[in-house]
Amino acid sequence: MAPAKNADEFIASQRAAIQSNPECGNSHYNLGVALMGKKEYAEAEKEFLEAIECSPGLAEAYTQLGGICLQRGDLEGCLDWNRRAVKARPGFSEGHGNIGFVELQRGNLDEAIKALERATYFNFRFVQALTTLANAYLMKGRTDDSIQTNLKVLELQPDFAPAHNNIAIAYLENRQYAEAVKHCDKAVALGYDVAPEILKEIETHRSV
Repeated sequence: MAPAKNADEFIASQRAAIQSNPECGNSHYNLGVALMGKKEYAEAEKEFLEAIECSPGLAEAYTQLGGICLQRGDLEGCLDWNRRAVKARPGFSEGHGNIGFVELQRGNLDEAIKALERATYFNFRFVQALTTLANAYLMKGRTDDSIQTNLKVLELQPDFAPAHNNIAIAYLENRQYAEAVKHCDKAVALGYDVAPEILKEIETHRSV
């Protein structure tokens, strides 16, 4: 019960802060995040819009609105809000990462790669964006770039199972079978659900 009680207390404190200072964008933003935590998306959306009205440079609020669009399955809306986020703050890596994710969903590989490269340029420790970028490179046939990007992920998080899975696929494409086997086995050991066709192919190369 404690976390819910704490969330309600936090919401009450933010509402009180807004009452005493309605123009504080941060208070509206913090209230929006708390409401998101309670899955009160319509109320959260109002607060994020208020946050932007008060503080047009608050890039985080734009990406939160993009997240609400994604919840509704509105990829165009998500893309639009994240474009506004990086316009408000050009070096905002999360906004670029979200743009890359959406463009990848839409099948726009070149646009996805461009946005994800920006995201990882502004934050070289952005594991999610690096992982998505590695996938985009693989889909584009840039296997060496995919391998190098996955290796960066594994430097940051050695037990990140999706990266072990993805790098195994890239090594298979490059016919570097020993490395593929090693990373596939690691992904399985970490509990990753490797695709059956990949496991089957790995078995044929186990003694190579």
